Amino acid sequence: MPAHLRNTIRIGLTALLLTVVSVSSAFAQAEDGPAFLTNRINALILVIVFSVAVMYFTQQARKGKTLFLRKIPGLDAVEEAVGRATEMGRPILYIPGILDLDEMDTIAGVSILGRVTKIVAEYETPLIVPARYPTVLAACQEICEQAYAEAGKPDTFNKDSVRYLAGEQFAFTAAVNGIMMRERPATNIYLGGFFAESLLLAETGNAAGSIQIAGTSQPEQLPFFIAACDYTLMGEELYAASAYLSHEPLMTGGLKGQDLIKVILITVIIVGVILSLLDHWNVIHFFDIYSGWFQEA
Repeated sequence: MPAHLRNTIRIGLTALLLTVVSVSSAFAQAEDGPAFLTNRINALILVIVFSVAVMYFTQQARKGKTLFLRKIPGLDAVEEAVGRATEMGRPILYIPGILDLDEMDTIAGVSILGRVTKIVAEYETPLIVPARYPTVLAACQEICEQAYAEAGKPDTFNKDSVRYLAGEQFAFTAAVNGIMMRERPATNIYLGGFFAESLLLAETGNAAGSIQIAGTSQPEQLPFFIAACDYTLMGEELYAASAYLSHEPLMTGGLKGQDLIKVILITVIIVGVILSLLDHWNVIHFFDIYSGWFQEA
């Protein structure tokens, strides 16, 4: 039996087991009320559709079929930015945010670092990765070393390219700004969690004449990155970037499944608004009965 088929069966059996346990628990606790909450049916349908979509697209990717992924200009510009740095003989500065390794933004930034470092290793471009926390420092060093090995150039990796600067927010920011002004990196990449320091970093990089690619899930910081950077990944694009760069089947399938759910939700919202404007109260009442998103169980 092929490995991908075994994995699919394993995932399906796990999902079935979890469903049986959840239903059994619901029946066991339903002494004073119904065993099945009908106002959660829409959530159940959404989970089923999402699971089926992810499994389907994952299988298609594993079969070698090309799946369309929406364009993210900031990621398309990464290789161009690395090439520019190589031609100019100047380094690339990659900042995986200022949060610790237990935050999703940092995990996404560190994951993308591995893909970017592989391109950097192929071009033999100097790389600088400042870290605020020791855990992030260790993770970045390990990922960069692995990326150089995958690129076939393990001997060219310099551990000192991943640097611990400072644990305090604005001390770290000042140290990074000093690196920008002294070493004049050709490309600055900010991908991770950023807060009040975002504008300070982006403005300093802009003044240093660097190409800048930024991305964060913090909506308050996006205007600063948009104003001062050449390319900005907004919100969830940060999490989609790893799948976009790696084209790994499981990650690509998950990304395609998410996109399908977004299309379905947007369609339902548009149809609901139209029906509401046309006073189709029977249909609206149907959705109201089965809506469990904002109701208490």
